[in-house]
Amino acid sequence: MIGRLSHVAIATPDLEQAASIYRDVLGADVSASVDLPAFGVTTVFVKLPNTDVELLHPLGDKSPIASFLARHPGGGLHHLCFEVADIDHAVAVLQSRGMRLLDPQPRPGAHGHPVVFLHPKDMAGVLIELVQMG
Repeated sequence: MIGRLSHVAIATPDLEQAASIYRDVLGADVSASVDLPAFGVTTVFVKLPNTDVELLHPLGDKSPIASFLARHPGGGLHHLCFEVADIDHAVAVLQSRGMRLLDPQPRPGAHGHPVVFLHPKDMAGVLIELVQMG
């Protein structure tokens, strides 16, 4: 069902500092920041040859990233994102297998593609995002 690793997401308390590390220290191609109010985050993507790294920063006090950073003040791994061919089919299959989704209704993610998140308690403690590309 899952395809390639789309990105690894890292929550950070200082978005510009984190972006600078990837851009200025490691020499990576780093995007401009983009606010995603529907998700309560500001994102920056680090483009790599085989996948991306998504840097996440809270957009507002009610952001899920704000609560993550309250538990992990220095930041850290937030989620893994995998591509799927058909997100509606993936949701139906996962629900039939008893997997919980944070919201089973796909919503446009950072690049406008539909995404859903699987509950970390069902995924060995890791928040998993699925994205339908194309």
